[in-house]
Amino acid sequence: MPTFDRRSTPDRSARLIRMINTADKSVMRWGGLASIGGGLLLILVFAIVIVIVLAGPDPAGPAGPISRFPDIKPVRTVENSLYLTVLLLWVPLFPALQHGLAGTRPAPALFGSALNILGLGVLAAGALPHVVMVGLSDRYHATGSSPSDQATLVLLWEATQGMFDALLLTGLLAMTVGVILLGLAMQAAPAFGEGVGRVSMLLGTAGLAAGTVTLIAPHSPAVALGLFALIAFHLILGWKLYRLSRTA
Repeated sequence: MPTFDRRSTPDRSARLIRMINTADKSVMRWGGLASIGGGLLLILVFAIVIVIVLAGPDPAGPAGPISRFPDIKPVRTVENSLYLTVLLLWVPLFPALQHGLAGTRPAPALFGSALNILGLGVLAAGALPHVVMVGLSDRYHATGSSPSDQATLVLLWEATQGMFDALLLTGLLAMTVGVILLGLAMQAAPAFGEGVGRVSMLLGTAGLAAGTVTLIAPHSPAVALGLFALIAFHLILGWKLYRLSRTA
């Protein structure tokens, strides 16, 4: 008949607790580092955009962007690929935050994380516009393309760009609302503190305001403010999670 050594139970419990703590630290560490890396990489993406702008504005008229595209296609390809990498790097932050905040205010922590992951998915769906634009540009610049064909392609270009802009705005609005909810959850978490929670809510509110302005005036540059708010949030929370993983 098998017997069980009751004295081993505390040892097993202690080992299990150590394993859980190690897993928690790993989730926070990698989530934090990925968030920081994504934020820094998005700053590089903005630098690439500035280089494109400094290289010269698009030619005047509706056909300006499509007529210039062959000259900047390699740079746009790199820019869009890096942007998609940023979005993928930002994903681990939110399961890590939800895991760390579940014991304080589980509802805003869960819904905030879900909204941010949903927003990242929407942004990722519009991260590679050059895949579509290359085909339109090639047809526009083809030798046998008539003025009528080119006019049609310009309209298709504008419609396609409008769809990608809509994805960008939708993802931005979803993420900023999620950031506000996460900030609300952080205020009740001693490990994060009210300061980080308030800063997160402030950044989320600023991003939401920028998205609302862009919703009303689609050609407004305010969307850039929303993206910078997300960069700041990911840098701050990434560093916070990394520090917690070292001290927890």
